[in-house]
Amino acid sequence: MWVLLRSGYPLRILLPLRGAWMGRRGLPRSLAPGPPRRRYRKEALPALEAPVLPVTTTEIRQYLRARGIPFQDGHSCLRAPSPFVGASKLKHQTGAASFSLFIDKTTGRFLCMTTLAEGSWEDFQASVEGQGGGAREGVLLSEAPEAEDSEEVRRIWARAIPLWELPESEEAQLARMMFGLTKVTDDTLKRFSVRYLRPARRLVFPWFSPGGLGLRGLKLLGAETQGDGVQYMETTIPRPGAYHNLFGLPLISRRDVEVVLTSRELDSLALNQSTGLPTLALPRGTACLPPALLPYLEQFRRVVLWLGNDLRSWEAAKLFARKLNPKRCSLVRPGDKQPSPLEALNQGLNLSRILRTALPAWHKSIVSFRQLREEVLGELSNVEQAAGVRWSRFPDLNRLLKGHRKGELTVFTGPTGSGKTTFISEYALDLCTQGVNTLWGSFEISNVRLARVMLTQFAVGRLEEQLDKYDEWADRFEDLPLYFMTFHGQQSIRTVIDTMQHAVYVYDICHVVIDNLQFMMGHEQLSTDRIAAQDYIVGAFRKFATDSSCHVTLVIHPRKEDDDKELQTASIFGSAKASQEADNVLILQDRKLVTGPGKRYLQVSKNRFDGDVGVFPLEFNKSSLTFSIPPKSKARLKKIKDDNGLVAKKPSSGKKGAMPQISETCSNQARNPNQPDLSKPSR
Repeated sequence: MWVLLRSGYPLRILLPLRGAWMGRRGLPRSLAPGPPRRRYRKEALPALEAPVLPVTTTEIRQYLRARGIPFQDGHSCLRAPSPFVGASKLKHQTGAASFSLFIDKTTGRFLCMTTLAEGSWEDFQASVEGQGGGAREGVLLSEAPEAEDSEEVRRIWARAIPLWELPESEEAQLARMMFGLTKVTDDTLKRFSVRYLRPARRLVFPWFSPGGLGLRGLKLLGAETQGDGVQYMETTIPRPGAYHNLFGLPLISRRDVEVVLTSRELDSLALNQSTGLPTLALPRGTACLPPALLPYLEQFRRVVLWLGNDLRSWEAAKLFARKLNPKRCSLVRPGDKQPSPLEALNQGLNLSRILRTALPAWHKSIVSFRQLREEVLGELSNVEQAAGVRWSRFPDLNRLLKGHRKGELTVFTGPTGSGKTTFISEYALDLCTQGVNTLWGSFEISNVRLARVMLTQFAVGRLEEQLDKYDEWADRFEDLPLYFMTFHGQQSIRTVIDTMQHAVYVYDICHVVIDNLQFMMGHEQLSTDRIAAQDYIVGAFRKFATDSSCHVTLVIHPRKEDDDKELQTASIFGSAKASQEADNVLILQDRKLVTGPGKRYLQVSKNRFDGDVGVFPLEFNKSSLTFSIPPKSKARLKKIKDDNGLVAKKPSSGKKGAMPQISETCSNQARNPNQPDLSKPSR
C-alpha cells in the first residue's frame, strides 16, 4: 500500500481489496468519481480586485449599530436577525430564534441558521446595503455540493448496510474488532446511523444537514493492522476542506448547555453511550477546527475537549479552546489513566469520572485584553462614573481622590485622640446617604455608641437637646443601607472575612469599614509575630476587596511619633505591606497642640487611581460631631510667628475662601516638597 499524506489526510491510496484497485479517494473504481472540479457558489458575488482587509470586532459592532441592526454578544460570534429570512417567516420567530444570523467576531464570516446562507463580511455588507424595496441581490446560499459528489454520496449510502443490522458472522465480529466497537451497543450505532460498506470494509458516518433534512456528505473510515496497533484511514466526500460535519449534531437539542468534543467519531459513540452527554466529533480531528463550525457551538455554556491521548491532542485542545472562548472550555489532559474515550470504554474505565477531572482552559487570574476592551471603553466613555461615588460633604476629597470606587483598599491612620473614628464615620455616612451599602466593623467602640455618633452627624445636631425629634431622625436613619457587625475586641480574620462575604451576598455591600486593625488582632501575639499577623490580615482584606468588588476602609493606628512631627506613610504601624497593598492612604494630621483645639487637616498621601495627592483643612464641629460643617461661632484670630519671625494672620474659618486657600497651599506643598510652606508655624 502506498500512502501520501498532506495535513494528515490521504490523497492517494492504492490498496488491493477483493481484486479491485482503490481510486483517488480510497474507493473501488466502480465507486470512485472522476477528476476534481472547481466549485462555484450559487449567485456568488463578483470577486474583488483589491485585497480584502481583515475586519475587527469593533468594526463589526459599529457597522451593525450604524445600520440599526440589533445584535447579541456570544462566545465567539455575534447574533443578529438574519436579512436572508423573509419578513413573513421572521414575524413568526421570537426570542433567540429571531437572531438566527451568526457573525464570526474574528473573521466576519456569517451563517444564517434558517436559510443556511453563508459568506464573508463583504458579502454580508453587500447584501444589507443592496436590500432596497425587497430586493435580495447578492444573497449567498450555502455551498451546494457538486452534482457528482451528491450522486456519489447517494450511491455509497445506498450500498452501505446499517452496522447494527449486519448478520452475526465472522465478518461482523472482525469488523467490530478492527474498529474497537466490541463494547459499543447496537442502540448506539442505530442512534448515530453508522453503516458499514462491505465491498471496501469501511465504516460510513453520515453528514446530515441541520435538522436532518438531507444527506450532505460522508466520511469513510478504514482500519489496517500495523504491528500491535491499528491504523485508521479517513476519506471524506466532499473533500476535507469542504467537509464541515459535526458528527452527532442532529442529536443535539436546543436545551443542551454542555457538550463534549472529540477528534474521532468512534470516541463520540463511546462517550455518548457511557455518559449520556451530548457529544460531537470534529470533522478534521486535531488538525483543524474550521471557524464555520463555531456558530453551531454557540448555545453551549460549557465545552469539554477530549481529543486524544497524546501531546498533539493536548496542544490542539488548548488551541481550539482559544477559538471557542477559554472561559467556557475544559480540557481532559492525556495520560495513562485517561486515554481516548474509546480506549477508556474498552478498558472498563469510568468515563464520567475522567470528565470530572477536566481542567479549566481559562484561569480566573489570567485575562486577555479582548476580554477587557469593552470595560476599558466604558471607563473612557464615562469618566465621572468610572471615578466612583463622589462625596457631598467633602468636596476637597473629590478633588484629590475623584470618588469612592469598588474593589479598592483604603488605609486610614491618625494620632491617638485625633478623631479617627469620628471622621471615618462621617466619611462612610456621606457615602451611605448616597446609596452605597455600608457594613461597619467597629472592634474598638460599641455599636450603640457608634450609631449615636453617626445619628448625630446625620441630624447635624445633638438630639439629646431635642428628644421630640428623635423618632423622626431615627426613622430616616433606619432607612439607610447601613449594617453593623456584632464583633467587639479580638476576632479571627477568617470569621470576619466570612461575615463580610455573607453581607456582600445577602445585602450587596459595597463598602466595609474596619475600625480598627489592632483591636481586631488583639494583644495575645508576641511583638515579632504581630507584624507577620498584621501583614496576613492586610493581605486577606486586599484579596477580599478585589475578589468581591467591594471597597474596604481599614483604620490602622500609627506607630509612636513625637507630637511635634507630622505623620507620614511610613508612620503606619507594622511593615510597609499595608501602604503597599492600599490603593489610597489617608492621614488625619492633628495640629491642635500648636494651633489650638480643633485644627486638623486630612492628607492624601497615596492615590493609585489618579495619582493626585495633597492636603486640605478640617475643622471639627463639636455640636454636630462633624468635620465637614464648620461651627457657627467664629474662632478667634491667632497670630503665629513663622520661621523668619514675621507675623502671619490665620484667617477665620467663617470667611469665604479661607479653606480653599489653605488647601491649595498644602496641595502644592505635597506636590513640591522643596517649596516653603508658609502655613507651617514655628516649632
